[in-house]
Amino acid sequence: MQHPHKRRTLRVLAISAALLTGATFLNGAAQAAGYPERPINLIVSYGPGGGTDLVARMLAPFLQKYLGNDARIVVLNRPGAGGAIGFTELARAQADGYTIGFINTPNLLTIPIERKSAFSWQSYDLLGNLIDDPGAFTVRNDNPLKTLADLSDYAKKNPGKVTVGTTGTGSDDHLAMLRFERSSNTQLSHIPYKGAGEVRGALAGGEITIGAINVGEALQYQKGGTPLRFLGQMGKTRSAALPDVPTFKEQGYDFELASLRGLAAPKGLPEEVRGKLVSALKRTVDDPEFQAKAKEMFAPLRYLPPAEYAKELAAGEAEFQQLWKAAPWLDK
Repeated sequence: MQHPHKRRTLRVLAISAALLTGATFLNGAAQAAGYPERPINLIVSYGPGGGTDLVARMLAPFLQKYLGNDARIVVLNRPGAGGAIGFTELARAQADGYTIGFINTPNLLTIPIERKSAFSWQSYDLLGNLIDDPGAFTVRNDNPLKTLADLSDYAKKNPGKVTVGTTGTGSDDHLAMLRFERSSNTQLSHIPYKGAGEVRGALAGGEITIGAINVGEALQYQKGGTPLRFLGQMGKTRSAALPDVPTFKEQGYDFELASLRGLAAPKGLPEEVRGKLVSALKRTVDDPEFQAKAKEMFAPLRYLPPAEYAKELAAGEAEFQQLWKAAPWLDK
């Protein structure tokens, strides 16, 4: 038989635990009800004027609207190291909902494979994927190259002379360049930049031969007056926004590459705050005005809720690990 004093102690402990649990729950609920109470930083791991930056600035007013509480979102550019600087800052930030950011594939998946990193895709609470933008090779309008076959012929006759601008080592643009080299038996020269905006500037200024720029970004630059032309696009099928440009596969180069761009936060967000962010993103994607703006910007929307997004990232990681074993993509 249990001593009465012991029973009383256990009862007091049980009540205290229940009160603590309740207080934690109420505190979390109160935190969510009041959230956001100060500006939210939205990290973009690439330079101003790139596809992610432009989408982030278009997205911010919609997220603010659906978060309520007079939310204010501040876009912070943290370019460099192929995205690793921004991804690291996002992973290390406080998990309170006041720092969120874009995570971009394949860089998010390839950087931890190729070198020691302070992040992996599991370092984040995923809020949802937004964009799926196929890669492309572009040239200046005055460049005589018209097709990938032209590029291959020229590169074979001039080894190392073709310069390819990308958003960094291990990016989809860089991997596309390496795959093209292997499948065409050519030798190209890699020129990494801090974002697609810089690649566009280098291409427009005649500093590089090829701008490896995603379809949506390139179309927007073209619309803005950059004199560029497509040699091929890397989607499974031709983009609806670019129906006259054949895919790499159609031109005999059997690979496809694209960049997923989604929102994430540091791991360990309070559940109610995470729910609020996930819901605000979903409502943004469903907003016809947002969809119209995305179309105007040639930003190919592909919403994935957190669980589906995680599956896609896990599958991509496995694929890149295999690719790394077969052919490491670091510059020689």
